[in-house]
Amino acid sequence: MRRRVVMKFRFAIAIALVVLAASAHTAQAQGTVMNFTVDGVKRQALVFAPKDSKEKAPLVFAWHGHGGNMHGTSQLMHIQTLWPEAIVVYPQGLPTVSGGDPQGTRPGWQAEAGTNGDRDLKFFDEMLQTLRQKFSVDDERIYSMGFSNGAFFSYLLWSARPKPLAAFAICAGKLFPSDQLTEPRAVVVIAGKNDPRVHIQDQQQAIQTAQQLDSATGHGQPCGQMCTLYTSPNHTPVETYIHPGGHVYPPWASDPIVKFFKAHKHP
Repeated sequence: MRRRVVMKFRFAIAIALVVLAASAHTAQAQGTVMNFTVDGVKRQALVFAPKDSKEKAPLVFAWHGHGGNMHGTSQLMHIQTLWPEAIVVYPQGLPTVSGGDPQGTRPGWQAEAGTNGDRDLKFFDEMLQTLRQKFSVDDERIYSMGFSNGAFFSYLLWSARPKPLAAFAICAGKLFPSDQLTEPRAVVVIAGKNDPRVHIQDQQQAIQTAQQLDSATGHGQPCGQMCTLYTSPNHTPVETYIHPGGHVYPPWASDPIVKFFKAHKHP
């Protein structure tokens, strides 16, 4: 009788451990929503962290486009599946006025410094500080990437918060007149020739600005389909993928972005 009780107890413990392990795996696969408070306003981000939190990990901020959200963007970009060793953060924007949303009913990001009380720059600051406290972050490998309005904000971070960031990935983005890029950084840019919202001329102008800053103005070298690499003596190259599509985040985009980030630490 006693033996049966012991066996049942052991079996129950084994089942409990399996359930706990499955729950932990599910939580990691789905990410964890983290809450922040910025100027009295609740902000959120969906965070995917590696299993081994003791090792120093790269940190990637991935910003959705106007009207997007953190959950959908985590599936669209899926950086966490391509780079499970990294801490991947998908922040959630707030209602934002834009050219296509004059009433500001859909979520997005400030595109220029000094607008919206710099709420999103402050959000970035708060997230970075908190994540550094919560996780073992490799300060040589902190990155920002974004699509459309999220790409605008990544350019703004390059202008207003360049120091902690090692490299950038821009998809369907442009610079605004107030953006002043002053610190060279490696950047990979994905642009659609037939983008009806962010015209290719504006995207190419931003690329040229980055090339000048990064000393990457030489003759570009083919680096794959649609890919051109402009090398830099400062180890801050500019890599471009000019595709024939429109205003989209191509399904293949995350692969070269992760590869680029892995290759470039803080200069």
